[in-house]
Amino acid sequence: MKRARLIYNPSSGREGIRRQLPYILDILEDAGFETSCYATKGAGDATKEAAEAVSRGFDVIIAAGGDGTLYEVVNGIADKPNRPALGIIPAGTSNDFARALGIPKSLSKSAEIIAKQKTKKIDIGRINNRYFINIAGGGSLTELTYEVPSKLKTVIGQLAYYVKGMEKLPSIHPTHVRIETRDQVVIDDEIMMFLVANSHSVGGFDKLAPLADLSDGKFDCLVVKKMSLPEFIRLSTHAVKGDHLKDPNIMYFQTSYLKATTQGSAKMQLNLDGELGGQLPCECQALHNHQRVYVP
Repeated sequence: MKRARLIYNPSSGREGIRRQLPYILDILEDAGFETSCYATKGAGDATKEAAEAVSRGFDVIIAAGGDGTLYEVVNGIADKPNRPALGIIPAGTSNDFARALGIPKSLSKSAEIIAKQKTKKIDIGRINNRYFINIAGGGSLTELTYEVPSKLKTVIGQLAYYVKGMEKLPSIHPTHVRIETRDQVVIDDEIMMFLVANSHSVGGFDKLAPLADLSDGKFDCLVVKKMSLPEFIRLSTHAVKGDHLKDPNIMYFQTSYLKATTQGSAKMQLNLDGELGGQLPCECQALHNHQRVYVP
């Protein structure tokens, strides 16, 4: 019998995980998993508990919550030599990575996917001394995900990001950044933001990195050049349709390694899977087929 540790954020989404936890446990137990639970109590808690679960020899670790919970769980297991299989129960607001894998938002149906025990090896990103599973980025607009209060997300869900986005638009400003791969300097100029995507589903946009493949050992990278606010709004509407890669203000490339530094006294915050990830400079490496994940 496989031992599973379910790490859940009780306040994720609209707190639905609290109500459905007994049903989820029944599904997992019926599938032959000996399952125990841990409710997170604050920032960084899921990382500590995931690392503890690895040390205790669990076969499976399940992240039940939003993208932030998944990010923390990944950071608890990604640097370990013997990594348990990872299950995902999307109980958050955006659930970008779960959507990229085709995992339904229904908590019971996502548990049934784990119960069927089909896994796939996927890439993980390492950036400085942290890891990410879906997206890393820098720039004013990427700060939205960790600036939106958790209580507001609980009350109005995805709309909270749009409310905060409209509030932040006038303050978006370019930053001088040098971005390079092992082969070339991609840009050394002022940019609005850059994104390093592991999947096609980013920030609620299903087509932001439409060519991304979770198992190809490469990131899909987008750099948004310096532009006016009206141009930026126009670009955002194109991104909804997936037409933004044709825009002359977008630079798109694939790479397994990237280095980004600010120039002069400029500063830029890093966003890792929707969480604050420190500041530039950074070095980003794709870890090919690093983690087994339960998939449909």
